[in-house]
Amino acid sequence: MRQLMHRPGLWNVVILLLVACLPGFIWQPHQATAVREDYRSPMAPVFLVPGSSATQNRFNDLVNQLNQSSKNKHSLLRVEVMENGHLKYSGQLRHGDQRPYIVVGFQNHRDGYANILKQAKWFTIAFKALQATYKFNHFSGMGHSNGGLVLTLFMEHDLAKTGAKADRLMTIGTPFNLEVSDPDKDTQLFKELTADRDRLPRQLIVYSIAGSKTFTGDGIVPFDSVNRGKYIFQGRVKGFTQMTITGADANHADLPENQQIAELIQQDLLS
Repeated sequence: MRQLMHRPGLWNVVILLLVACLPGFIWQPHQATAVREDYRSPMAPVFLVPGSSATQNRFNDLVNQLNQSSKNKHSLLRVEVMENGHLKYSGQLRHGDQRPYIVVGFQNHRDGYANILKQAKWFTIAFKALQATYKFNHFSGMGHSNGGLVLTLFMEHDLAKTGAKADRLMTIGTPFNLEVSDPDKDTQLFKELTADRDRLPRQLIVYSIAGSKTFTGDGIVPFDSVNRGKYIFQGRVKGFTQMTITGADANHADLPENQQIAELIQQDLLS
């Protein structure tokens, strides 16, 4: 055997085999990484975030409305994030429900720039806890009013740290420039959202909906503030669509119960 192994021809065969196998050894770890990145968990929850002064019960009627108009009934879990970061749960996720609704509300649901930033961080706490429990790696989100700001800030600042992917985002009456109606005045929040827009997930599809009670806004949020979403999302995500809802229940507070919006949620967010 020792004499055979010293033959030049046999050594050449061994070297050729090693060289032939080398690309496979290099490619295999890359393939495993790619498979992990492409894997999509069966569960893809829909996060609902209310605006200021609203609690985790804000979307009870909306979820009932969505379930009544769909053959696929989805469960509802409500989470309240306390100021100390603790979480309170109500409702439950039905076993096997792959598209449950999860409402995240806040004990401190006051308005204001500083508080919105805090709520975005509280949302991250809830998201990470739910992700650890339910093992999902992608999701969609809907935010009414400041809830849309919370989700946008989360996607810019903290989403990448979770390893999850955002599929779709719908904002309803979201004041991206707060309550400022002057098109020449930029709030600090708007400056921050535009400064960090390159951090938004590239594959995200976004729908921004404005309500029309008057010719200038929905009674609370000016059109210009909602329409500024285009400066944040357009060209930074896979798709961006702006829509305006008029008619009954088009004022700011009633938008989540608006029949047209419920249909848009079914069509664009849940499909």
